[in-house]
Amino acid sequence: MKVIGLTGGIACGKSTVSGMLEDLGAAIIDADVIAREIMEKGTPVWQKIKEVFGDEYLLPDGEIDRKKLGELVFANPEALKKLNSITHPEIRREVVLRIDRLKSSGTYKAIVVDAALLIEAGWCDMVDEVWLVVADRETQIERLMKRNGLTRQQALNRISSQMDQDIKMRYADRIIDNSHGMEHTRKQVEQLWAEL
Repeated sequence: MKVIGLTGGIACGKSTVSGMLEDLGAAIIDADVIAREIMEKGTPVWQKIKEVFGDEYLLPDGEIDRKKLGELVFANPEALKKLNSITHPEIRREVVLRIDRLKSSGTYKAIVVDAALLIEAGWCDMVDEVWLVVADRETQIERLMKRNGLTRQQALNRISSQMDQDIKMRYADRIIDNSHGMEHTRKQVEQLWAEL
């Protein structure tokens, strides 16, 4: 059972590709979903974030204000490093547990670890292959502005806070270009799936 690490820059269409792979029969482990779970009110990660960043990053109900925290860390590399040092070890631990559980079930042809920061976090060792979803910068900017209601500058800040796409390509076993519409992307994904 192959473990595929699916990654890509913000607004490149990684989630779209993840959905296509799920439709084809892959088991999906979504690192973003795990991140939200481990940051829920009362968890050790929530406690640590509260201690490090302060109560001003909490919503009235006590949950973490992800939007406000996101604005801080995308504009401040030092804050991003702090947040990642709190969350990444816990996310990794949970991903490994889920991979082991899915492997022992023997139900799926492949397991996909959907993780935007797979390469940056040093998680390539958890997977058999790295599949990278790419899109040209202008497409990324437009998608981000539309999807998240960001200004062009905010979109650029988020893109710039991530590892450059060209560097990510060096780690990739397969590259999926998601700049040319859904059908073009689906054909690539189906081709890669058939090769598994």
